[in-house]
Amino acid sequence: MARGVAGVFFWRKAAGQNRGGARAPNMMKTYAAVLAPAILWAGAAYAATVTNKDGEAAVLVIVEGESRIEVAIDAGATEVICPGGCFVTAPSGDRVGLQGDETIEIVNGSVVVK
Repeated sequence: MARGVAGVFFWRKAAGQNRGGARAPNMMKTYAAVLAPAILWAGAAYAATVTNKDGEAAVLVIVEGESRIEVAIDAGATEVICPGGCFVTAPSGDRVGLQGDETIEIVNGSVVVK
């Protein structure tokens, strides 16, 4: 009997359930605090990077699935777009399909994929 009780005691300690499970929520918060930035960082690694080389702001129309948005990129600025692939329409009317890992420049209102 004592061996079984000790086994339960050690299992609870390993799982963070000390005296009624008081530590378990703290462990979950720690895991969430560590995993959330890692997931966000990984998502950003597969996003397209757009740099506006023009002297004035450029407005891109971005279509991802059913969603359509307009993104204004200031002159000389760099933005991260399309984490999961999209279609981009440049100020010149050029339309480009992106997978989400490209580097793009806007030059004279046109999209140049690098």
